[in-house]
Amino acid sequence: MTKVIIHGCNGKMGQMITRIIEADPEIEVAAGVDASDHIKNTYPVFRSIAECDVMADAVIDFCVAPAVDGLLDFCVEKQIPCVLCTTGLSEAQLAHMEEAAKKVAVLKSANMSLGVNMLLKILKEAAAVLVPAGFDIEIVEKHHNLKVDAPSGTALALADSINEEFDNAYEYIYDRSQVRAKRTGKEIGISAVRGGTIVGDHDIIFAGEDEVVTFSHRAYSKALFAKGAVQAAKFLKGKPAGKYDMKEVVGA
Repeated sequence: MTKVIIHGCNGKMGQMITRIIEADPEIEVAAGVDASDHIKNTYPVFRSIAECDVMADAVIDFCVAPAVDGLLDFCVEKQIPCVLCTTGLSEAQLAHMEEAAKKVAVLKSANMSLGVNMLLKILKEAAAVLVPAGFDIEIVEKHHNLKVDAPSGTALALADSINEEFDNAYEYIYDRSQVRAKRTGKEIGISAVRGGTIVGDHDIIFAGEDEVVTFSHRAYSKALFAKGAVQAAKFLKGKPAGKYDMKEVVGA
């Protein structure tokens, strides 16, 4: 049985994780942490991670960036592995994470989806076959109209996965409107679409002569990120200090 602390337990993702864990006999919530007490949970909830006196096998974090430093210090002190899902971290916080990972297990990925991380593995294999045969690579990502960054971190991770197979020889092209020139042989085009309530769509297109191969991932709900975080917590239980990511969870 894996016991976890949910950091940010009363937020939308925290409550989603709670529901997923309640239906999973292999894992349980030992405690939660949240500054808000508007939800009554079946487990003890502390207003800050510093107040938490419950031990666990891992922390699942879906909180806010300002709370991450205290969380990392707590995990190092208590030697509790951390699944770090909060986004928008500063360079200083990322450096703090790297230091913490030298003393305790920390897992952080650009995307917590099991499907996306399996796709990262598959793309390497596909690129190794298709790119030498002259296939061009384009990535199209689509998200809701409230998303402010572009391209998505997932789109960049997908491009990086392919690029790593070729010693990072490929350039990323985000906009073709400013230059009138045909595509080169060493580029990956990345396009962003924003509209409606699209949770997250990613298409990776390998376009060759007379044929096109497309790999697609569709996210229909944010629950898939919560499910990935729960699987990551199970994976991280008992792991030695170090930096981990979802590719290791899916065996990529």
